[in-house]
Amino acid sequence: MTETTAPDVTLTASAAKRINAILAKQDGAAFLRVSVEGGGCSGFSYKFDFAGAANADDVVIERDGARVLIDEMSLEFLLGSEIDFSSELIGAAFRIRNPNATAACGCGTSFSV
Repeated sequence: MTETTAPDVTLTASAAKRINAILAKQDGAAFLRVSVEGGGCSGFSYKFDFAGAANADDVVIERDGARVLIDEMSLEFLLGSEIDFSSELIGAAFRIRNPNATAACGCGTSFSV
C-alpha cells in the first residue's frame, strides 16, 4: 500500500466531505475504492466500492480524513484525474475529471482512451 497526495489523482473538498459522510454509515468500511473496468458504452467504466482494508498494490489518496483506494492497474487510467462530488438538480454523483479520456458517454461513468 502506497500513500500519496501527489498529483497522480486528487480529491476535491466536496468529494472528501461526501466520502466521509458515506463511510460513517457503512459498517466495516474504511475506504472508498475507485477502479477502472473494461466495458461501458465507451470502452471503460468507473466502479465505486467500499473496502475495509487496502490491498498490497493499492495507492491511497487522502484528503480531510477521506481515504480512497486505487489499484495499480486502474491508476494508469486515472493519472492526473480529479475525483469530485457534485449535487445538481438532476441528481448527486461522484464525477471523475480524467485528462486521459478521449471520449466519454453522457452518464459520466464510461470513457475511452
